[in-house]
Amino acid sequence: MKSEHQAPNETGFIYGHYASVEALKGTQEINKVWLQTGLQDKIRHSVTQLAKKKGLVIQQAPKSKLDELTDGGNHQGVVLSVASFNYATIDDLFENAKKHQAEPFFLILDGIEDPHNLGSILRTADAAGVHGVIIPKRRAVQLTATVAKISTGAIEHVPVTRVTNLVNTVSELKDRGLWVFGTDMAGEDYRHWDATGATALIIGNEGKGISPLLKKKVDSMLTIPMIGHVQSLNASVAASLLIYQGFSSRNPL
Repeated sequence: MKSEHQAPNETGFIYGHYASVEALKGTQEINKVWLQTGLQDKIRHSVTQLAKKKGLVIQQAPKSKLDELTDGGNHQGVVLSVASFNYATIDDLFENAKKHQAEPFFLILDGIEDPHNLGSILRTADAAGVHGVIIPKRRAVQLTATVAKISTGAIEHVPVTRVTNLVNTVSELKDRGLWVFGTDMAGEDYRHWDATGATALIIGNEGKGISPLLKKKVDSMLTIPMIGHVQSLNASVAASLLIYQGFSSRNPL
C-alpha cells in the first residue's frame, strides 16, 4: 500500500520570520515574498538574501495587507505565497531513516484536528530525530500555513506522509519490521519504554484517543501516569513526553 506523493493541498501562505527563513532554505515551492514596509533591517536582510538566491519576486506591502493575507496571524512582517505543500511517501520515510543511519522512528497521528497541535508535534519530532510523521487524509488537520508557522520551520525537515487508511498503513509498517506502540489509560508506564529498534508511535485524537480498529493493531500500549485532578494532557504535550522518552532510550547517556 502506497501513500500519496506530493498530494495537493490548497495554495496558501507561510508567515513569520523563522518559518519563512526555513522555507526559503528548503525545497518548498514559493511564488512570492511579501515584506512589510518599514520592516526592521535584520529580518529584511536575512529574508531578502535568501529570496534573491532563489530569484523570487519580493513585494513591499503595508502591515494591513499582510494582516489580511494571514487572517491576522503573527507574521512579523514576512509572508510567503506558497504552492501546495508536498507530502512524502512511506518509502521516503524509510529512506530518511537510512540516510541518518538509524532504525526507523516514525510518528503516526490518528485524527489530530488542531493545527497548533500538529505544528508543535512537528517541532518536537524534528528536535528529537523522528524520521517521519504519518497522518490520515480525512478527519484530521493537513499541512497548512498555520501548521508551518507553529512548527517554526520544522515542516521543512520532517517528512510527512498522508494515507487513506491508517489501519492498513500500520499493517504495512509491521510487515516491514516495525514494532508499533499506542497510548492508552491502561498500559505500560511510558518511562520504561524502550524505543530502540524500528519503532512507530501512535498519538490519538485530542478527545477520543486512538480509534478502536487501530488499537487492535498495536503491539503494546503506553500510558503517562498522572496524579493531579486533570487526567488528560494536550495531544502535543503528551506527544512531546513520549517522543523524548523514545529519544532517550535510543540515545542513552
